[in-house]
Amino acid sequence: MSEKSQPLIELKNISRHFSSGETTVKALDNVNLSIYPGEFVAIMGQSGSGKSTMMNVLGCLDRPTHGSYQIMGTDVSNLSPDELAALRRQTFGFIFQRYNLLGTANAAENVEVPALYAGLSRTERQTRAIELLTGLGLGDRCDHRPAQLSGGQQQRVAIARALMNNPPVILADEPTGALDSKSSEDVMDLLKKLNAEGRTIIVITHEEEVAAHAERIIRIGDGKIVADNGTKPENEQTGSTRQSHSKLTGGSIVGETGEAVRTALRALRVNFFRTTLTLLGIIIGVAAVITMMAVGNGSKEKVLTQISSMGTNILNIRPGAPGIRNSGDNATLLPSDAQAISDNISNIEAVVPQRSGKKTLRLGNIDASTTVEGVGHTFPIARDWEVEKGTFFTEADIRSYAAVIVLGATAEKNFFPYGDDPIGKFILVGNIPFEIIGVMKSKGAAPWGGDQDDTAWVPYTTGLVRLFGSNYLNSITVKVDDVAQIEQTEADITALLKERHQIENFNVRNTASFLEMATETQNTLTVLLGAVAAISLLVGGIGVMNIMLVSVIERTREIGIRMATGARRRDIMIQFNTEAGVVCTIGGVIGVLLGFFAGYILSLFDVEIAFSTGPALLAFVCAVGTGLLFGFLPARKAAHLDPVVALSSE
Repeated sequence: MSEKSQPLIELKNISRHFSSGETTVKALDNVNLSIYPGEFVAIMGQSGSGKSTMMNVLGCLDRPTHGSYQIMGTDVSNLSPDELAALRRQTFGFIFQRYNLLGTANAAENVEVPALYAGLSRTERQTRAIELLTGLGLGDRCDHRPAQLSGGQQQRVAIARALMNNPPVILADEPTGALDSKSSEDVMDLLKKLNAEGRTIIVITHEEEVAAHAERIIRIGDGKIVADNGTKPENEQTGSTRQSHSKLTGGSIVGETGEAVRTALRALRVNFFRTTLTLLGIIIGVAAVITMMAVGNGSKEKVLTQISSMGTNILNIRPGAPGIRNSGDNATLLPSDAQAISDNISNIEAVVPQRSGKKTLRLGNIDASTTVEGVGHTFPIARDWEVEKGTFFTEADIRSYAAVIVLGATAEKNFFPYGDDPIGKFILVGNIPFEIIGVMKSKGAAPWGGDQDDTAWVPYTTGLVRLFGSNYLNSITVKVDDVAQIEQTEADITALLKERHQIENFNVRNTASFLEMATETQNTLTVLLGAVAAISLLVGGIGVMNIMLVSVIERTREIGIRMATGARRRDIMIQFNTEAGVVCTIGGVIGVLLGFFAGYILSLFDVEIAFSTGPALLAFVCAVGTGLLFGFLPARKAAHLDPVVALSSE
């Protein structure tokens, strides 16, 4: 047999059986058929005769149950799904009865689809698509969507798409079934012209008028060929039917991803409301992560700053055994303990005995409950707290039990709301008058809560005798000279007090340990807030998966069209995974902006906010990662659809 008589398509003993419950339907039953290059073949049959199954097998959309199917000498029975996709892409152009155009794409974009999977650049695709549409009389309709075109125009777009990769075989399934007589005649003239150019045309039809245009008519009934008016083994145009775009073996991942992004944006625009609902979950999740982490970090920084403001070289001695929580109302620490520490321990800059309690202060017709602290004269040195007005009391005031008082900034505002000078005025603490000799600078909130400035200070000797009625202290504050030796100083103080008390009924802590404890606590809080926000992001991701699963179901026919035009499983995976990624990327960007905006709004209400790039970047990456992760299953489901099943979906 000469090269010219080599069949282009050859079916040997092909059967295609379908199971319906316990019944086996033989759609094709032991069919033998050879089609040669350049033929114009019409396969005729009534509904249920097996002609559509024949087309699906011929176009590699379906696999035969039994038999051998060869295309240009290659047996396709053992080819993988992706190899079959490549074969469809290079060999066949499909023209469907219902056109099967993508509703979200315009005419030119529909025509470009096969070339996308063949690897043509975007410029080449656009140029060729416009050329084909112009040649078919649709040059002025390139930017029109299918809904804006008539039936005949849509079928011409479908023909242009079939010609995009210049395939040697055109498979037309009832190409005139949905057209009027004039449009039907135009389509058949086009097919005859394509055949005259050397292409092999195979038309599936049940209409005698359509079949009459073919040079060879094959009739099929009950899955068998019942009539065949002859073959065309010799054809002068055989050589011209070879694929002129044989170099196109598939698109690159980068190119396909770029096109997938554009397709995704089109699909998202079409389903705007559903897209908005999907985005909402991601936006809320990302914004929650950023805002909550900013609140957590702001709170942490505030507490640490407040503790640090006390100094990291402070030792605080309180009554009660170590590890036992004590309110301080315990006759354990005495003023003499403070004096002993000052006299016997080195590396000490200041020792401040302290006793405090809530007292009512009165000035004229103003009274307020304020914390009153009895402290030593070195209190400003120990706490690095400056006097803003007047002076602090002296050691002489301590020894003389002077009735003098220093106000905090808030206390001053409470009793002198109009800005009067408080120095030299007398204020009642309980029923005892104290002369105001100074006002401390504002310090703000305390690490443990409350307003540090809503305080008044008196000599501890005066306080113990005239205000508190007892001789024990709430605490002793020790400022260490050399912080590098703070642990040794702490040990020395512990040993001294144990020797004096004969029992360890006190505990010594340094501000470094407070700082460490506060850091751990705030870190735990921040992690908790982040976990709550991450759950929001997870819920958003599940929403993406649900929406993408719905999208796969709704767009099953589109998936079938893409597979018929040469899309591999990888291409479908990229398409749907990209759509999920695009949704989450857009949601992530909006979420980041919303998170920063929400943090800014909270800051206006005196909520401490500390933004950092880490949480924002992490939230955005997690959003995109969530989209890809939760988009994988829907994408995989789409990629593993059977082309012929997908195409038959409504």
